This record gives sequence, C-alpha cells and structure tokens, in this order.
Amino acid sequence: MDSLKTFSDADGNQLVKIARKSVTELLRNNSKINDPEFNSKFNFDSGVFVTINKQNSLRGCIGFPFPVKRLSEGLVDAAIAAATEDSRFFPVTPDELDQIIFEVTVLTPPIEIKVQDPLEYLTKIKIGRDGLIVENEYTSGLLLPQVPTEYGWNAEEFLCYACEKAGLNKEAWKDRSTKVSRFEGVIFKEESPNGNVVRESSNDFL
Repeated sequence: MDSLKTFSDADGNQLVKIARKSVTELLRNNSKINDPEFNSKFNFDSGVFVTINKQNSLRGCIGFPFPVKRLSEGLVDAAIAAATEDSRFFPVTPDELDQIIFEVTVLTPPIEIKVQDPLEYLTKIKIGRDGLIVENEYTSGLLLPQVPTEYGWNAEEFLCYACEKAGLNKEAWKDRSTKVSRFEGVIFKEESPNGNVVRESSNDFL
C-alpha cells in the first residue's frame, strides 16, 4: 500500500477509528494503544495529519508532513498530539470525546515546485488537489489540501496564507529565497462524533 490510490474506504474507516481509539485510551486510561494487526497492515512510511473538529471549529491539528514514521506509528502519535499538544488550544478532555470529530489525511511525499518566476506558482498549484509547504532558512508552514476548498481560496490566497502560517509576510512566496512544495492527500473523516467515516476527497489522483 505505497500509493494513495490503494487506500480503500475500509482502510480509511480503520485509520479514523484508530485515531479516535488512541485519544480515548490516553485520556481515559493514560495508556497508548498497541494493535498488532493494525501495525502490520500499515507498516510503511507515510506522512499523516490528524485534525480534530468540534462544532465546526478546529480543536487541534498536528501531523508529520514527511514520511519519517511508519503510518501505524505516525497516526497514533499525530492523534495524541492533536488532542493534547496543539499549542493553540487547551488539551482535549474526556468529556469532549463524544463532541469531537476526527479527520485523517494521509500524505504523499512533498515535492518542491520548480519555477523561473514565482508567478508561475499560480498555474502550477491545483486547488483541491495540492497541500502546500512554504519554507525558508529559518521557518516553515504547512496547509493541508482541504483548507483552501473550505475557505474558497484561489491559488494566490492559498500561497499567502501558507506564508502567514510559516510566520512570514504574506507576499514571501514571491521571494526567491522562499521554497514552495506541494503534496497530495487522501482524507477520511467522521460524519459526526464517533459516527460513520466517509472519504472526504475525490481528487484526480484517486
């Protein structure tokens, strides 16, 4: 399972259920799950993000943009971190478990977008398919592929907000010292807290 095309709806259901189970086990029993069957099935390197929403508002989002961990390990670590370590929010409490929605995005490895003129980015970025990483020597920022579609951004707005996420001026993507990379993702999400899991994306690569 080395391509996003190979992820079935059943796989997505399992990934989201394990993300929820990981957080539930930590918050209620202060322990980390160990599922040998899951570990064996998703025993390959992949980037992954876990997003937690509550009442249509972000409650936490953390992950690994590069394939530095096995998906089975990265998913559990990202889920726990999204619930307890996102500095923008207080940690999720056990009482919130029935109020939050889990979303898992499995990523392709990022690829630098090569351009002669930064304005070329505007034609090379496809909204709904691409996530972005903007970085320079000192900092970096990432936005997932679903973000610009949720907010109705065009490619230029997407670049500007990715720069701001990195703590840079919103026009920093025009600077030749700024590196812009793209990646793709397959997204699975609960329809309601602890509810059915659906495939959130229908991009060209699927």
